[in-house]
Amino acid sequence: MTGANGLGELMRDPEEAQRKLDQWAEGLENKAQRYAAAQERTEQLRLTASSSDGAVKVTVGADGGVTELEFGNKARTYPLEELSRQILATMRQAQSGIATRVAEVMQETLGDEDQETRSLMIGTLRSRFPELEEEEPPSSPSPPPPSSSADTPPSQAPREKRHEAPEDEGNSPW
Repeated sequence: MTGANGLGELMRDPEEAQRKLDQWAEGLENKAQRYAAAQERTEQLRLTASSSDGAVKVTVGADGGVTELEFGNKARTYPLEELSRQILATMRQAQSGIATRVAEVMQETLGDEDQETRSLMIGTLRSRFPELEEEEPPSSPSPPPPSSSADTPPSQAPREKRHEAPEDEGNSPW
């Protein structure tokens, strides 16, 4: 008589029970290896973007963190505000491909396994690093002539904004 949990047959044949447990354990081990390979490949991902005029080039990892920042000669001609804007825009451009690249790695490594887990993970990455909408790249403005700080009254001088970097929590897509 088979019990409600279907173990009755296995209870009569301990060798079959052991074989099924071994298959189950082997399946879990294979799955763990595939996930470890996906994680390793994901951690090695690097996405690079350059500003349209080549003034800024930014490379990011799968966690969105900047791994490289390079400036072309044109960057020297930009006012700091414009250079800052270009750095951030180029960084966002590089980050916008993270979810797609991680999804590709997971598809190659895991196939159709665990669709729900992958959908959740990729959805989280897409919310953190949305794809950029296609827009015409802004033409590079000619830098204004340099001004001395004496031209700006102290009460109107721009204030430096400082942002504390958050603790390194949850930066890994894993």
